[in-house]
Amino acid sequence: MEKKILMVCLGNICRSPLAEGILKHKVNPEKIFVDSAGTAGYHVGEKPDPRSVAIAEHYHINISDQRCRQFKVSDFDAFDHIYVMDKSNYHNVLKLARNDEDKSKVDLILNAISPGKNMEVPDPYYGGDQGFDNVFRMLDMACDIIAGKL
Repeated sequence: MEKKILMVCLGNICRSPLAEGILKHKVNPEKIFVDSAGTAGYHVGEKPDPRSVAIAEHYHINISDQRCRQFKVSDFDAFDHIYVMDKSNYHNVLKLARNDEDKSKVDLILNAISPGKNMEVPDPYYGGDQGFDNVFRMLDMACDIIAGKL
C-alpha cells in the first residue's frame, strides 16, 4: 500500500516545495507519494521561489516542475501524514480539521528530529541565500528520519 505524505508551509513556494523534493529524493516513488501545499493562496499555480529551486539543484534535486497549490480539507482524506513548517501553519491546518483523526495526521516537521520540541523551520523568503541553505539542511535532516520511518 502506498503511503502519502504532504508538506505544508504558508505560500508553498519556499519551504514545503523543498521538503517535498528532499523527501521524494529519499524514498521509493512506487511506495511513497509526496506532495506539498500552502495554507495561503497567494501563489497558486506558480513555480517554487527561484532560490528554493537553486538550493535544491545545488544538492542535485530538481523541484522546478512543482506548482503551488493551496491546502484543502480533502487533503486530510488523501494523505497519511501532513508535515507543517511552523506553528502558524500548524494552527491553520488544524482549524480545517474535521475530527481527531484529521488532527492526528498533522505534526511540525522538525518534531521528526526533536520530538515534542515544536521547533519551527524559519521562512527564508525575506532573508538571503544563506537562509535557504539553512532551511535545506534542516529539512534534509528531518526527511532522513521521516524516510527511515516510512
